[in-house]
Amino acid sequence: MPAHLGLDDYISVIERSGAALRSAAERAGPGARVPTCPDWRVADLVAHQGMVHRWAAAHLRGDSAHDSGHSHAEGLAAPDPLGWLRAGLDALVETLRETADDAEAAVFLRDAPRPRLFWARRQAHETTVHSVDALAAALGTPPAPADTSIAPALAADGIDELLCGFLPRAKSRLRSAEPRRILVRTADTGHAWSLRVSEDPVVTEVGAAGTAESPDAVFGGTAVQLYLALWNRSAEAEVDGLPELLEQWRTQVRVEWG
Repeated sequence: MPAHLGLDDYISVIERSGAALRSAAERAGPGARVPTCPDWRVADLVAHQGMVHRWAAAHLRGDSAHDSGHSHAEGLAAPDPLGWLRAGLDALVETLRETADDAEAAVFLRDAPRPRLFWARRQAHETTVHSVDALAAALGTPPAPADTSIAPALAADGIDELLCGFLPRAKSRLRSAEPRRILVRTADTGHAWSLRVSEDPVVTEVGAAGTAESPDAVFGGTAVQLYLALWNRSAEAEVDGLPELLEQWRTQVRVEWG
């Protein structure tokens, strides 16, 4: 699961997406509901994101004593939650810049890149997706791809992380009693992924070669449309084939804090 962007690219995304998240959260207000995460209000979103930034930085520093529960509670109780969020993001960026390329640290996805690049990539997408959640709260509805400023190259990289890193894990819930093949194909960046869904963990192949026997469904659209749809932040993906597979995706593909 190679990263498709460089370290500096990911750090820039973290900074831009963090600023977008703070701006949208301020517009929405701490009590606003988050349509893309129905159990949350903006205060919960801010506390979660700030906690995750601190958790990621702690992994890179080798800080085994970090208490994520305490960090989350600190965010909820902070007199200035957005300032607290900014401080955690700044500390994460500083840690990413200062960590050596060959540093050892825990990672949790299949075939992950080296820890420094892994955490930069993971937090770039974590922060980008949650900036979309903050925008949804400000708008009062899930945003359309045109409402965001997500670059197609970043979106394609995030799709790859989801399909090649998250879905093949044993804890992933995407399963089918009847084996199915799904082809995910971007209309603008030339990327494709073939997914074999069964009662076992998903098997993902990069490219369309794995669908020589005709897929049961093709999920298509621009990279940004697919990025938001596959992370369950939008419904703009196009489906050619069995439409129920997209509904199954929406109920079974959930990346949750645990």
